[in-house]
Amino acid sequence: MQTECFEQLTLFDLGTQEVTVDFEGGRVVSDAGLLSLRAFEKKLGIIANLGERFPDPRSPKYITYTSTDILSQRIYQILAGYPDANDAQTLRHDPLFQTLVDVSPTGNEQATLASGSTLNRFAYAYTRRQADLPVEERPVLLEQQAARNERLDVFNDYLVELFVRTRSQAPAYLTIDLDATDDPTHGEQTMSLFHGYYDQYQYFPVLAFDGDSGFPLAAWLRPGTVHASCGAVSVLDSIVKQLRQAWPNVLIIVRGDGGFAVPEMYEYCETQGLLYAFGYATNEVLKRMTEPMLDDLQTYYRFYGHREPAVQRFERFEDYQADSWSRPRSILAKIEINRHGVNRRFVVTNMSGHPQGIYHGIYVQRGNVPERPIGELKNGLDMDRLSLHGFRANALRLLEHTLAYAIVVLYREAAASVPEVAHAEVSTLRQMLWKVAAVVKTSVRRIWFHFSATWPYRELWQRTHRAAMAWLQRLAECQSQTGSGGILPESATSLLM
Repeated sequence: MQTECFEQLTLFDLGTQEVTVDFEGGRVVSDAGLLSLRAFEKKLGIIANLGERFPDPRSPKYITYTSTDILSQRIYQILAGYPDANDAQTLRHDPLFQTLVDVSPTGNEQATLASGSTLNRFAYAYTRRQADLPVEERPVLLEQQAARNERLDVFNDYLVELFVRTRSQAPAYLTIDLDATDDPTHGEQTMSLFHGYYDQYQYFPVLAFDGDSGFPLAAWLRPGTVHASCGAVSVLDSIVKQLRQAWPNVLIIVRGDGGFAVPEMYEYCETQGLLYAFGYATNEVLKRMTEPMLDDLQTYYRFYGHREPAVQRFERFEDYQADSWSRPRSILAKIEINRHGVNRRFVVTNMSGHPQGIYHGIYVQRGNVPERPIGELKNGLDMDRLSLHGFRANALRLLEHTLAYAIVVLYREAAASVPEVAHAEVSTLRQMLWKVAAVVKTSVRRIWFHFSATWPYRELWQRTHRAAMAWLQRLAECQSQTGSGGILPESATSLLM
């Protein structure tokens, strides 16, 4: 009978003792803190509800991993910091990730998660049906094409639906932040093009966020050289229709930088009764219009000591009309002198009120949203690692990262009473709450994850978990009292039991 040998390594001496390592510590996982997040997400039914409506051209009798299984595996890999499909080759055997995807970690070699190749095939909506036929004779190819397109619509619509049903009450107003961001590409990826301004081959996705919470409302991948406003009106229209279907009387404000300041956007907002504030590029006409104000400000700056951090003046011009505009619109001007020199900024808006209040109180708040969420998506959740060749497959990957961020936003909202977590970025949450080792033991009735008794963030993790569960119960109680419908899925009604 052959005996199993364990590798033992002596690394160095510590006085009279040898520092030695082996691999006999049992089944230990490294991301066990995600279990709380999974409990929270399952109560809301976030991934399960999306998976149920996901277009899938695969033959049901050959499916081993459902859409929900694959989406769960992908999203929790992203949250844990393993964004690539080939990471699944190792993680598919990990007891924690098996538990996160509702597979009992029995140690059975057959009870594994999807492989990297399975995840990639799913991204392309690939099916083996009719694989024995020549490519040109496979009717299933049309189903694949339709599924790839429909998935993007379903996913983006679901983001708005999720936002609506996790609000405890109808808001008086909402701010929609639009932004485009560069996404560098590598290799010959479909529709990856060279952008002169960014000096790189890239995609150029457009994203939309709730301006208060930073919750993502849309994420659409676009070719690398399109104008920043390309498709933005269509994206905004879809969001507005869903929001007004849920809350007919809600006031909607739209913000964006100068890339979205185009006539089509103004006219859409005005037609739909939306308030807007978009950055507007400096030009010679506006420079001439603000020259008298700049002269006055320079005189003031020269003779008075109010120079830190800057001297500012705000003006409104009601009759500005660019050549491409159908009518005059209001332009706000910020004229500033600081130690670096003159700085002039312009905003086109249909909002009334003092220009300084609109500029600082509304437009400049874009520094928090969408800039911070995009930074978290890229730096914390690796949104810009879109490494597949196909454009629509990468568009789906972008949305997977976006949904992972949506779960984080909701979890932070739920734990708002915990100051260490309320404003923590993804990387901080991962370090403090999710990256923790645990010993896994299974019995007939339980799957145990034994955390370290000396874990430094043990008390914080417990407080955060309790706060998240209490938030879910309050949300369910609000649903029960108002009878508004649709806030929580049926599976969450157990919170009230």
